[in-house]
Amino acid sequence: MTDYLPSYVEGSWWTPLGEAQGSIAGTDVRDASTGEIVTRVSTVGLDLAAALEHARTVGQASLGALTFHQRAVLLKQFALALTERKDELYALSARTGATKTDSWVDIDGGIGVLFSYSGKGRRELPNSTVHVDGPVEPLSKDGSFLGRHVYTTLPGVAVQINAFNFPVWGSLEKLAPAFLAGMPTLVKPATPTGYLAEAMVRILVESGLLPAGSLQLVSGSVPTLFDHLRLGDIVGFTGSASTAESLKAHPAVQTGGVRFTAETDSINASVLGTDAVAGTPEFDAYVRQLVTEMTTKAGQKCTAIRRAIVPTETADAVIEAVRARIAEKTVLGDPRAEGVTMGPLASLAQRDEVLRQVTVLQDAGGRLVVGSTETPEVRLADGTTGAAVDGAFVSPVLLRFDDRRAEAVHSVEAFGPVASLLTYDTTAEAAALVGRGGGSLVTSIATHDPVQAVDLATRIAPFNGRMLLLDRDDARSSTGHGSPLPNLVHGGPGRAGGGEELGGIRAVLHHMQRTAVQGSPQMLTALTGIWHAGATARSEGRHPFRKSLAELRIGDQIVSASREVTLADIETFAQFTGDTFYAHMDEDAAAANPFFPGRVAHGYLLVSWAAGLFVDPEPGPVLANYGLENLRFLTPVSPGDEIRVELTAKQITPRETDEYGEVRWDAVIRNQADETVATYDVLTLVSKEPAPAAVPV
Repeated sequence: MTDYLPSYVEGSWWTPLGEAQGSIAGTDVRDASTGEIVTRVSTVGLDLAAALEHARTVGQASLGALTFHQRAVLLKQFALALTERKDELYALSARTGATKTDSWVDIDGGIGVLFSYSGKGRRELPNSTVHVDGPVEPLSKDGSFLGRHVYTTLPGVAVQINAFNFPVWGSLEKLAPAFLAGMPTLVKPATPTGYLAEAMVRILVESGLLPAGSLQLVSGSVPTLFDHLRLGDIVGFTGSASTAESLKAHPAVQTGGVRFTAETDSINASVLGTDAVAGTPEFDAYVRQLVTEMTTKAGQKCTAIRRAIVPTETADAVIEAVRARIAEKTVLGDPRAEGVTMGPLASLAQRDEVLRQVTVLQDAGGRLVVGSTETPEVRLADGTTGAAVDGAFVSPVLLRFDDRRAEAVHSVEAFGPVASLLTYDTTAEAAALVGRGGGSLVTSIATHDPVQAVDLATRIAPFNGRMLLLDRDDARSSTGHGSPLPNLVHGGPGRAGGGEELGGIRAVLHHMQRTAVQGSPQMLTALTGIWHAGATARSEGRHPFRKSLAELRIGDQIVSASREVTLADIETFAQFTGDTFYAHMDEDAAAANPFFPGRVAHGYLLVSWAAGLFVDPEPGPVLANYGLENLRFLTPVSPGDEIRVELTAKQITPRETDEYGEVRWDAVIRNQADETVATYDVLTLVSKEPAPAAVPV
């Protein structure tokens, strides 16, 4: 660590030097357990406008040259680079007050996000730079004018303003979807734990994997940042609701077109079902979860349980069980000491703020039923027990509110190891209490009664970004109330900010612009890389199945010969497969059906015959058929009809890490009257390169 924590901007490390360094004291950042100075933070002299412009120019160019799949592969490589050096991150994380378990959630959780988005990017996005959304919209009778929706990368920079509680995961959860979308990122970590975010960025920089300008880090305050933002930029904010409101009011957001997404403090709830009485698995799971959420990261989680909503008759049992579990499982102290399960808050300022908010809750009627606000005895780094006067320690605290309608319990958040207990008499009342929080990131429901679960879930879903239904069947495998996952929404309505910082490919598309495009099949094919009916199709002497990905082109096509369908064919197929549905076997019953003129061929017979009509049977570049999609049967085929198939290369997707790729073929079966019998997509795996020519012996 240097005296001043570096920023990484415009491709190099920066710290205040010379006159700037001599004229400022900077902000001291201290070890959360001991109070020792870890580093100092200042941005005096840093050119924010230049950093943003570097992202918009250099970063956009380097990421824009890569496809979704190439970016996805890099995300995996980032994850591997961080994994190799995560011991360094764990060592620093302990200085923030995080235990090994807390650090695992932050560091390994963040690495897991990179792995997850890498996989989703390669599975769910094309190997191109444009993402097509939804089906073709025909806009003319003759098919010469079509509409599609496409996503393209926003032309600016994704600015992260992160909270102190998850310096690694908080950065990587926003970096991954932005990077996958092709948008460069500027990370602004919170000061108390920014040195851990700096270490993570340093590992990525030293890996040599980062495309130029794709990632920058500003260590310190950014008071003029929003003055330099413009249309095409996006801000992802995590922090307090009051700060989010002030940032959202900036003209850059109000009238300048800057997208602003917030994930803010949230008065999350956990509801205990009336069936989950003491002694049931659901009661035990509820108590375990509540204590976990109070003590993990010392309760400094935006998803932590702040309101425990329990049946009136079960309240005393819950309080006693929570008290017993904290006494049994929680050891408060320096995370570097053996056996410590809960560390300090991130800073003395944070400790003082939590205690102040507890006082507000007490003044509003909250009674301390578990824990104390007195300075606790803790386990010190040397293994002894004592008062750490310079450490930011607070004991786990549970307050009980006799007045469930007290405004403070639904609006005041003590962002630490603090929860409040409320009681209810009916499920409607429990749901109303959840809603009084004004919008939450998550609510959990512990019950084994499906009727009660559905009643509660349907009532509270509009107030939550995520819900966990906890019972004996999933208690062991559940990731828990407070664990957002990269393939599910992380965000929530109302007070929670209305954001969606995670959420699978939705989060990627948040960094892109959705645009309706109207044009001819030929133009839409050129723009999207997907063949549209009516665009140029080429039928040559060489069968498309004889072409590798290096040789195959969008629009390569084969039109098969025709084949007659006989009644004997239909009956043979029925007996061979066991599919003797009446439409194929009973003339009178089939004729009485409004969809059929009489006995008709099986749809799967037609698809099977189509394969026989278009396939090239010899070994070659086509390695496997691995499925059909979007199959529709449109016109019935009667005995005596003929069918033929048109097969056109629709989309070619090379796989970045394999010697083959996916080819999607547009398949259309037609009858002798040129009516469309069936449409579907055929998916094949095809070698990237032609097989080497045989060497004469």
